[in-house]
Amino acid sequence: MTSVFDTVSGRVRGRAPDRGAVAVLGIPYAEPPFGAARFREPRPRHAWTGIRDCVEFGPVSPQSAELPGAPSWSPGDEDILGLNVWTPESGNGAAGRRLPVLVWIHGGAYTFGSSAQPDFDGTALARAGLVVVTLNYRIGFEGFGHVPDDGEDACPPNRGLLDQIAALEWVRDSIASFGGDPDNVTVAGQSAGATSVACLMTMDGARGLFRRAIAHSAVGPVFAPELAEHVTRQVAAEAAIAATHAGLAAASAHTLVRASDAVVEGFRQDPHSGRLSWDPVIFGPVADGHLLRADPLDLVAAGAAPDIDLLVCHTTQEYWLMGAVGSCAEVTTEEELARFAEDFGLPDSLPADYRRLVPEATVRDVHLAVYGDLSFGEYSNRLAAAHARSGGRTFLSRFARQRGGSGPGAYAWHCADIPFAFGNLAEESVHFLIGGPPTPADHRLSDRMVAAWAGFAATGDPGWEPVADASPDAIRIWGTVDPAAGPDFWRDDEALRALWRAFTYRPEQP
Repeated sequence: MTSVFDTVSGRVRGRAPDRGAVAVLGIPYAEPPFGAARFREPRPRHAWTGIRDCVEFGPVSPQSAELPGAPSWSPGDEDILGLNVWTPESGNGAAGRRLPVLVWIHGGAYTFGSSAQPDFDGTALARAGLVVVTLNYRIGFEGFGHVPDDGEDACPPNRGLLDQIAALEWVRDSIASFGGDPDNVTVAGQSAGATSVACLMTMDGARGLFRRAIAHSAVGPVFAPELAEHVTRQVAAEAAIAATHAGLAAASAHTLVRASDAVVEGFRQDPHSGRLSWDPVIFGPVADGHLLRADPLDLVAAGAAPDIDLLVCHTTQEYWLMGAVGSCAEVTTEEELARFAEDFGLPDSLPADYRRLVPEATVRDVHLAVYGDLSFGEYSNRLAAAHARSGGRTFLSRFARQRGGSGPGAYAWHCADIPFAFGNLAEESVHFLIGGPPTPADHRLSDRMVAAWAGFAATGDPGWEPVADASPDAIRIWGTVDPAAGPDFWRDDEALRALWRAFTYRPEQP
């Protein structure tokens, strides 16, 4: 099989076949979004001549994070809108059969992460019969910060989502050369990537670019415009620049990254900053009324995407990861727990109701459980239920695999499901997430999850029945609970979900 492929912008050469797949890395899908193009919609990539070698991951979006095994951003890197393709070494379109395509959108609180993280390697999924695409998009201020109009050419909100649409358009125009079927595309993501997927399901600009969607640990809700404007004022003040188009455009990407990090830390240290004091996420999709008309949960419930098949998953102990890495405030007293509930507008009885489900739980356990379900679990369940009620074919699953005992442990926490679904358990960088080197049982679980993704992307059938209303009798549970690995609030699914009935998600305000 040749490793030279035609794209809409020119020919590219990938790596030599390895483990049954060919990887073509760092393919530009749009022009660098800097200079005159900064804070604007992505522009089509200019064509090149000859064959472009695409054997290394491209530059990542501006950020301060340094993630294990992945490249970090260097100030001056501008050609950040690139993507990667893995295609099976044999059996592609040369034989006349186009393969289903899976397009992956990484998470990272809309602030960090990239397509080059080792757990997103597409080799195993390519061996399962998919053409896999992973992409970089603008994150942080570059992708989601509010930029006031300059009176000439408006800077759109949700630029990161527009980048994702541009990548999907590239897939439509170029993926057949890699053996992929442009009419059978599944867009998938986790955390911020999952909510990006939910947004894309409802956006006019993404209509017709994919037919299926996978959302793992969707996080909600999205931002109100007032919060985006408030954050811009905070970032501009920290950077000592004017909160205007001219002031922001004159500041380097590095300056805005540093200022954004300082604003986050300021919120952490200020208990009077309400919701933002607990685990500040200051960028995200904005319900601007135009590009994104409202929160995707409401739009899906109103029937915005009944023709798109949807597979939803979340983990049962999402926020235990944030507790382990220190990204959220420690809550150890009843007074702190009550303040947390008040800041988020939760029903007064909710923490006590959680403790009744698991009487042995500590205050910290209750806080992490409530925060995880508020941010990910309940939002994901409502997304599935809303899609099913509006006539969409919907599948729901939960990741419950834990590892306890005397060795390294791991909860069924945020991000732990993704190495299993990608089939990348051997990557050393994921061992913290999964609690050490994988066991034979872990490999078997991973094989089943890879097969579920491949089956869903190919035919819309992951291997179990669709749900009618997120009812527990049609939910696939991945893994088993280890009693030594922590409290299991999800042991009574119906009772837990009933606790949230009085709560309503609304776009985040300042």
